[in-house]
Amino acid sequence: MNFKLLLNIAKALLLARWRQTLVAAIGVTFGISMFVAMQSFMTGLNKLLDGLILNRTPDVRLYHEIKPSKWQPVNESPLYKNNYNFISSPKSANARLEIYNSGPIMQSLSKDERVRGFAPRISTQVFFNNGNIDINGLINGIDVQKESLLYSFTDYVVEGKAADLKNVANSIILGKGLAERMLVNIGDVVSVTTAKGDQYSLKTVGIFQSGINEIDQVQSYASLATAQKFLGKPANYITDINIKLKDMNQAPVVAKEYARLYSTDAEDIQTANAQFETGSRVRTIISYSVGITLLIVAGFGIYNILNMMIYEKMDSIAILKATGFSGSDVRKIFLIISLGIRLFGGLLGLMFGYLLSKGINQSHSTQAHCQP
Repeated sequence: MNFKLLLNIAKALLLARWRQTLVAAIGVTFGISMFVAMQSFMTGLNKLLDGLILNRTPDVRLYHEIKPSKWQPVNESPLYKNNYNFISSPKSANARLEIYNSGPIMQSLSKDERVRGFAPRISTQVFFNNGNIDINGLINGIDVQKESLLYSFTDYVVEGKAADLKNVANSIILGKGLAERMLVNIGDVVSVTTAKGDQYSLKTVGIFQSGINEIDQVQSYASLATAQKFLGKPANYITDINIKLKDMNQAPVVAKEYARLYSTDAEDIQTANAQFETGSRVRTIISYSVGITLLIVAGFGIYNILNMMIYEKMDSIAILKATGFSGSDVRKIFLIISLGIRLFGGLLGLMFGYLLSKGINQSHSTQAHCQP
């Protein structure tokens, strides 16, 4: 049968009960638009939460952990050397926090094809002197250029310039929560006391905001040279090497290899953020489940409306068959009707879903800019 004729008949049947057709199209539009909006929202949420963790977390972290030695002096005694010795409450070994041979290690990492980049760091506990009150804090000595390239450091500096950390001597970037607790602004000088009791004055050149208040209330950043200076350490003193890999999934294997090769402790991102990855996976499953449910509901809505339309058009179907239309032709007519409703409703759903997603994104951006 002529396809154009079948198309004209389908069009006539659609327009004859245009209210039912409109209801079916609205059902499809609602299902598609909610599916697009839900998926966009969950994708954006996962990217936001992943960014808070992944942007500031190395794939592999090399460090030295202070812990009790597994080999105690009693094991060297001839009387107990071949025995199983159980020692209660052993003390930590007299070890240093710094990574030994950090220079050769970083040279080796720069030649490893699996490594996208690395950033050395110095982490140390300090006290910020605020009048008669000492506020516990943490200063990270960093290489600003490498931190900005690998961990988007500049994106989190909400006031001041990250480059000033390198350009201005004895400078510091404070966490937003810490700056608010001490009522410190850009250009103010803060007094810092190290764990050894030495006191230094540092100029505030920026404010850092990670989005996690517990971190922003204790975290601060200085250049590597500044951190080494007030700790009284040489230029090769490094406590952490944060590594970014080209393939993050290789992190567990690479971490074990580096720990054995460089005789350091190594922590991979999967181990450090196991609970976070589980939460992200659950959110993704929930979003797809809700989206698929919406599409199935919309599909059953079309199915029910088409069923009602077929029952109401039994006389028209009989006339079509009486005038020479075969059963397959009639099925084609109603398939064209179904495809027409889905196409019209689907296009509208994509458009409204896109607009709704843009609205959610704009609302989130406005709230983010309005935060104090």
